[in-house]
Amino acid sequence: MRRLLIAAIIAAAVLGIVVAAQGEVYQRGNLRVTFDGRLRPHDLPRERLAPVTVSLDGTVGTVDGSPPPQLREITVAMNRAGKVFATGLPTCEAPRLHQTSTEAALRICRPALVGHGTFAAKVDSSDAPLIPARGKVLVFNSRIDGRQGMLLHLYGSVPVRAAFVLPFKIERLSKGEFGTVFSTRIPTLAADLGYVTEINLTIGRRYRYAGKPRSFLSASCAAPAGFSGAPYQLAKTTFAFSDGTSLISRLTRDCTVR
Repeated sequence: MRRLLIAAIIAAAVLGIVVAAQGEVYQRGNLRVTFDGRLRPHDLPRERLAPVTVSLDGTVGTVDGSPPPQLREITVAMNRAGKVFATGLPTCEAPRLHQTSTEAALRICRPALVGHGTFAAKVDSSDAPLIPARGKVLVFNSRIDGRQGMLLHLYGSVPVRAAFVLPFKIERLSKGEFGTVFSTRIPTLAADLGYVTEINLTIGRRYRYAGKPRSFLSASCAAPAGFSGAPYQLAKTTFAFSDGTSLISRLTRDCTVR
Protein backbone atom coordinates (compact mmCIF):
# COMPACT_ATOMS: atom_id res chain seq x y z
CA MET A 1 0.00 0.00 0.00
CA ARG A 2 2.86 2.38 0.81
CA ARG A 3 4.36 1.79 -2.68
CA LEU A 4 1.01 2.62 -4.25
CA LEU A 5 0.70 5.79 -2.19
CA ILE A 6 4.16 7.04 -3.08
CA ALA A 7 3.72 6.27 -6.77
CA ALA A 8 0.48 8.21 -6.70
CA ILE A 9 1.91 11.28 -5.03
CA ILE A 10 4.88 11.30 -7.39
CA ALA A 11 2.38 11.78 -10.20
CA ALA A 12 0.75 14.62 -8.30
CA ALA A 13 4.09 16.29 -7.74
CA VAL A 14 4.77 17.01 -11.39
CA LEU A 15 1.78 19.29 -11.62
CA GLY A 16 3.67 21.93 -9.72
CA ILE A 17 6.32 22.33 -12.42
CA VAL A 18 5.63 25.97 -12.95
CA VAL A 19 5.31 27.21 -9.37
CA ALA A 20 8.20 28.52 -7.28
CA ALA A 21 9.15 29.35 -3.72
CA GLN A 22 10.59 32.78 -4.55
CA GLY A 23 8.27 33.85 -7.37
CA GLU A 24 4.89 35.52 -7.70
CA VAL A 25 2.18 34.46 -5.21
CA TYR A 26 -1.36 33.70 -6.39
CA GLN A 27 -4.08 33.04 -3.85
CA ARG A 28 -7.79 32.26 -3.86
CA GLY A 29 -9.40 31.62 -0.52
CA ASN A 30 -7.22 29.25 1.45
CA LEU A 31 -5.31 28.02 -1.62
CA ARG A 32 -1.92 29.54 -2.39
CA VAL A 33 0.37 28.91 -5.38
CA THR A 34 3.82 30.48 -5.65
CA PHE A 35 4.99 30.64 -9.25
CA ASP A 36 8.21 31.49 -11.08
CA GLY A 37 10.14 30.75 -14.26
CA ARG A 38 13.39 31.85 -15.86
CA LEU A 39 14.73 31.80 -19.41
CA ARG A 40 18.50 31.55 -19.88
CA PRO A 41 20.52 33.19 -21.29
CA HIS A 42 19.08 36.66 -20.69
CA ASP A 43 20.90 38.14 -23.71
CA LEU A 44 19.45 36.90 -27.02
CA PRO A 45 19.59 37.81 -30.73
CA ARG A 46 16.88 40.08 -32.12
CA GLU A 47 16.40 38.50 -35.54
CA ARG A 48 17.28 34.83 -35.07
CA LEU A 49 16.71 32.02 -32.59
CA ALA A 50 19.37 30.93 -30.10
CA PRO A 51 19.49 27.91 -27.76
CA VAL A 52 17.89 28.47 -24.34
CA THR A 53 16.90 26.59 -21.19
CA VAL A 54 13.81 27.18 -19.06
CA SER A 55 13.92 26.73 -15.27
CA LEU A 56 10.65 26.23 -13.39
CA ASP A 57 10.45 25.91 -9.61
CA GLY A 58 7.84 26.13 -6.91
CA THR A 59 5.34 25.35 -4.18
CA VAL A 60 1.62 24.66 -3.73
CA GLY A 61 0.01 25.01 -0.31
CA THR A 62 -2.66 26.61 1.86
CA VAL A 63 -2.76 29.61 4.16
CA ASP A 64 -3.69 27.54 7.23
CA GLY A 65 -1.34 24.63 6.50
CA SER A 66 -4.06 22.10 5.68
CA PRO A 67 -3.73 19.81 2.61
CA PRO A 68 -4.60 21.73 -0.58
CA PRO A 69 -7.20 20.49 -3.07
CA GLN A 70 -5.75 18.15 -5.67
CA LEU A 71 -4.56 19.42 -9.03
CA ARG A 72 -6.52 17.83 -11.90
CA GLU A 73 -5.19 19.71 -14.97
CA ILE A 74 -2.41 22.09 -15.85
CA THR A 75 -1.84 24.09 -19.03
CA VAL A 76 1.30 26.14 -19.67
CA ALA A 77 1.33 28.53 -22.65
CA MET A 78 4.80 29.84 -23.57
CA ASN A 79 5.65 33.08 -25.39
CA ARG A 80 5.70 32.93 -29.20
CA ALA A 81 9.34 34.08 -29.22
CA GLY A 82 10.25 30.64 -27.90
CA LYS A 83 10.25 27.53 -30.11
CA VAL A 84 10.34 23.79 -29.50
CA PHE A 85 12.37 21.81 -32.05
CA ALA A 86 12.73 18.03 -31.80
CA THR A 87 13.37 16.91 -35.40
CA GLY A 88 16.12 14.30 -35.37
CA LEU A 89 16.03 13.97 -31.58
CA PRO A 90 15.40 10.40 -30.34
CA THR A 91 12.10 9.69 -28.57
CA CYS A 92 11.22 7.57 -25.56
CA GLU A 93 7.98 5.64 -25.07
CA ALA A 94 6.16 5.49 -21.73
CA PRO A 95 5.96 1.68 -21.41
CA ARG A 96 9.75 1.50 -21.39
CA LEU A 97 9.92 3.67 -18.26
CA HIS A 98 7.26 2.13 -16.04
CA GLN A 99 8.59 0.96 -12.66
CA THR A 100 12.16 2.06 -13.41
CA SER A 101 14.60 3.93 -11.20
CA THR A 102 16.23 7.19 -12.31
CA GLU A 103 19.39 5.30 -13.23
CA ALA A 104 17.48 2.66 -15.21
CA ALA A 105 15.43 5.31 -17.03
CA LEU A 106 18.66 7.03 -18.10
CA ARG A 107 20.13 3.76 -19.37
CA ILE A 108 16.99 3.10 -21.41
CA CYS A 109 16.23 6.58 -22.79
CA ARG A 110 19.26 8.83 -22.27
CA PRO A 111 19.38 9.87 -25.98
CA ALA A 112 15.89 11.41 -25.58
CA LEU A 113 16.68 13.33 -22.36
CA VAL A 114 15.68 17.03 -22.51
CA GLY A 115 15.39 18.01 -18.83
CA HIS A 116 15.79 17.12 -15.18
CA GLY A 117 14.75 18.24 -11.70
CA THR A 118 13.63 17.28 -8.20
CA PHE A 119 10.38 17.18 -6.25
CA ALA A 120 9.06 17.03 -2.69
CA ALA A 121 5.54 15.91 -1.81
CA LYS A 122 3.36 14.43 0.95
CA VAL A 123 1.18 11.35 0.91
CA ASP A 124 -2.18 11.88 2.63
CA SER A 125 -3.65 8.62 3.95
CA SER A 126 -6.65 8.23 6.26
CA ASP A 127 -4.96 5.44 8.24
CA ALA A 128 -1.48 6.94 8.56
CA PRO A 129 0.23 10.27 9.25
CA LEU A 130 1.39 12.41 6.34
CA ILE A 131 4.34 10.73 4.64
CA PRO A 132 7.01 12.99 3.09
CA ALA A 133 8.25 11.93 -0.34
CA ARG A 134 11.27 13.19 -2.25
CA GLY A 135 12.82 12.22 -5.54
CA LYS A 136 14.15 13.07 -8.98
CA VAL A 137 12.46 14.07 -12.22
CA LEU A 138 13.69 13.30 -15.74
CA VAL A 139 12.13 14.81 -18.88
CA PHE A 140 12.26 12.88 -22.18
CA ASN A 141 11.30 13.82 -25.71
CA SER A 142 8.38 11.65 -26.84
CA ARG A 143 5.32 11.24 -29.07
CA ILE A 144 1.91 11.52 -27.40
CA ASP A 145 -1.09 10.33 -29.44
CA GLY A 146 1.04 10.58 -32.56
CA ARG A 147 2.12 14.17 -31.88
CA GLN A 148 5.13 15.80 -30.25
CA GLY A 149 5.18 15.60 -26.47
CA MET A 150 7.25 14.97 -23.38
CA LEU A 151 7.37 12.27 -20.74
CA LEU A 152 8.14 13.19 -17.15
CA HIS A 153 9.65 10.28 -15.25
CA LEU A 154 9.39 10.73 -11.49
CA TYR A 155 11.22 8.47 -9.09
CA GLY A 156 11.03 8.65 -5.33
CA SER A 157 13.25 6.74 -2.90
CA VAL A 158 12.02 8.22 0.41
CA PRO A 159 10.28 6.64 2.27
CA VAL A 160 10.05 3.80 -0.30
CA ARG A 161 11.07 3.36 -3.93
CA ALA A 162 8.41 4.02 -6.57
CA ALA A 163 8.20 5.47 -10.10
CA PHE A 164 5.57 7.18 -12.21
CA VAL A 165 5.46 8.43 -15.82
CA LEU A 166 3.32 11.41 -16.80
CA PRO A 167 2.77 12.49 -20.45
CA PHE A 168 2.65 16.15 -21.50
CA LYS A 169 1.12 17.10 -24.85
CA ILE A 170 2.73 19.90 -26.87
CA GLU A 171 0.50 22.02 -29.11
CA ARG A 172 1.51 24.88 -31.41
CA LEU A 173 -0.78 27.90 -31.78
CA SER A 174 -0.93 29.84 -35.04
CA LYS A 175 -2.01 33.18 -33.55
CA GLY A 176 -1.66 35.24 -30.40
CA GLU A 177 1.03 36.14 -27.91
CA PHE A 178 1.65 32.54 -26.89
CA GLY A 179 2.88 30.03 -29.45
CA THR A 180 3.41 26.72 -27.64
CA VAL A 181 1.14 25.03 -25.09
CA PHE A 182 2.12 22.20 -22.74
CA SER A 183 -0.78 20.37 -21.07
CA THR A 184 -1.57 17.32 -18.97
CA ARG A 185 -4.28 15.71 -16.83
CA ILE A 186 -3.31 14.15 -13.54
CA PRO A 187 -4.65 10.63 -12.95
CA THR A 188 -7.48 10.56 -10.41
CA LEU A 189 -5.78 7.86 -8.36
CA ALA A 190 -2.69 9.96 -7.80
CA ALA A 191 -4.65 13.14 -7.13
CA ASP A 192 -6.72 11.48 -4.41
CA LEU A 193 -3.79 10.18 -2.41
CA GLY A 194 -1.27 12.99 -2.12
CA TYR A 195 -0.24 16.54 -2.83
CA VAL A 196 2.84 18.36 -4.02
CA THR A 197 4.86 20.65 -1.74
CA GLU A 198 7.78 21.64 -3.98
CA ILE A 199 9.28 20.97 -7.40
CA ASN A 200 12.22 22.26 -9.46
CA LEU A 201 12.67 21.61 -13.17
CA THR A 202 15.08 22.66 -15.94
CA ILE A 203 14.32 21.94 -19.61
CA GLY A 204 16.80 22.39 -22.47
CA ARG A 205 18.96 20.23 -24.73
CA ARG A 206 21.47 20.88 -27.51
CA TYR A 207 22.13 18.24 -30.15
CA ARG A 208 23.17 17.83 -33.79
CA TYR A 209 20.92 16.94 -36.72
CA ALA A 210 21.78 16.83 -40.43
CA GLY A 211 25.25 18.05 -39.57
CA LYS A 212 23.99 21.23 -37.85
CA PRO A 213 23.70 22.24 -34.18
CA ARG A 214 20.10 22.20 -32.88
CA SER A 215 18.35 23.01 -29.63
CA PHE A 216 15.18 21.51 -28.11
CA LEU A 217 14.27 25.03 -26.93
CA SER A 218 15.22 28.25 -28.74
CA ALA A 219 14.21 31.90 -28.41
CA SER A 220 14.91 35.42 -29.60
CA CYS A 221 14.57 38.84 -27.95
CA ALA A 222 11.75 40.56 -29.84
CA ALA A 223 12.73 44.11 -28.88
CA PRO A 224 11.65 46.85 -31.32
CA ALA A 225 14.29 48.41 -33.55
CA GLY A 226 16.28 51.02 -31.64
CA PHE A 227 15.68 49.36 -28.24
CA SER A 228 18.31 47.27 -26.47
CA GLY A 229 15.77 45.14 -24.62
CA ALA A 230 12.10 44.51 -23.96
CA PRO A 231 9.68 43.03 -21.40
CA TYR A 232 7.59 40.06 -22.50
CA GLN A 233 5.04 37.56 -21.20
CA LEU A 234 7.09 34.41 -20.57
CA ALA A 235 4.18 32.13 -19.68
CA LYS A 236 0.49 31.92 -18.91
CA THR A 237 -0.42 29.00 -16.68
CA THR A 238 -3.82 27.61 -15.72
CA PHE A 239 -4.15 25.33 -12.68
CA ALA A 240 -7.43 23.42 -12.27
CA PHE A 241 -8.11 21.85 -8.87
CA SER A 242 -10.45 19.10 -7.69
CA ASP A 243 -12.72 21.50 -5.80
CA GLY A 244 -13.46 23.46 -8.98
CA THR A 245 -10.97 26.24 -8.25
CA SER A 246 -8.89 27.53 -11.16
CA LEU A 247 -5.90 29.84 -10.88
CA ILE A 248 -4.50 31.66 -13.91
CA SER A 249 -1.03 33.14 -13.54
CA ARG A 250 1.18 35.17 -15.87
CA LEU A 251 4.92 35.68 -15.70
CA THR A 252 6.42 38.87 -17.13
CA ARG A 253 10.16 38.81 -17.80
CA ASP A 254 12.59 40.85 -19.92
CA CYS A 255 15.43 40.18 -22.34
CA THR A 256 18.42 42.08 -23.70
CA VAL A 257 19.45 42.15 -27.36
CA ARG A 258 22.98 40.90 -27.89
